[in-house]
Amino acid sequence: MGYHKRTISVKGNFGEVSKIEEELDELKEALEQDNKILALVEISDLYGAIEAVAENLGINMEDVKKMSAATKRAFQSGERK
Repeated sequence: MGYHKRTISVKGNFGEVSKIEEELDELKEALEQDNKILALVEISDLYGAIEAVAENLGINMEDVKKMSAATKRAFQSGERK
């Protein structure tokens, strides 16, 4: 079980969406523990899982970052809800 206090039910495959789901579940568990160090680790793992899926789709993380910035601006301006 390692650092986690509960069993993580999803065991994903790297490069597949299931790995993103696993890492998100682990992040939620880290937040339940109020453990910022573990949350940092899980956010990093989540980033890596997202990066692998993006690469499998022919998308690079710089493009994801640009799209994320545009989406953030839209949410902040109220154009997207």
